[in-house]
Amino acid sequence: MACLAMSSTATQPDTPVSGAELHWRALEGLYGSAPVNRLFDSALTIIGEGCARIVFMVEERHYHAAGAAHGTIYFKMLDDAAFYAANTLVTDRFLLTTSFNLHFTRPVKVGQVVAEGRWISGRKRVLVAESRLIDADGEEIGRGTGTFMRSRIALSSLAGYAEALRSDSL
Repeated sequence: MACLAMSSTATQPDTPVSGAELHWRALEGLYGSAPVNRLFDSALTIIGEGCARIVFMVEERHYHAAGAAHGTIYFKMLDDAAFYAANTLVTDRFLLTTSFNLHFTRPVKVGQVVAEGRWISGRKRVLVAESRLIDADGEEIGRGTGTFMRSRIALSSLAGYAEALRSDSL
């Protein structure tokens, strides 16, 4: 599936899911359970294999001294979108970011921003994914590329992932 065909809406199925979709819903549960994500008004949707989307709000509390969003929010959302796009292809292990390059293209102020992540290459030990940030006007405000490696941490050992698996398989 090409990420260019990403939808702006996602509907949850009425019946239990299985296979890849079960893994994707569990990744969404993992994102929601991470304590750091309580600091941001954000939601992750796995669009398909190798594709992730995070919609978040930039607020004045995210600003640096010159009155625009601080680079930390750019990095966090770009890294997360690329990470989750890559982790759609790995069903047993949590990935770790080993490197991430980002480019700021324009400042952003208050409003909704979308981070789109897309897997590029690798499936065994190291995966590469890219991501971009789009502001409310449809303009790209940042772009990044990350390298992710399999950790020794089983996804099934992580509460947010495991809870989502249990609730979707009922």
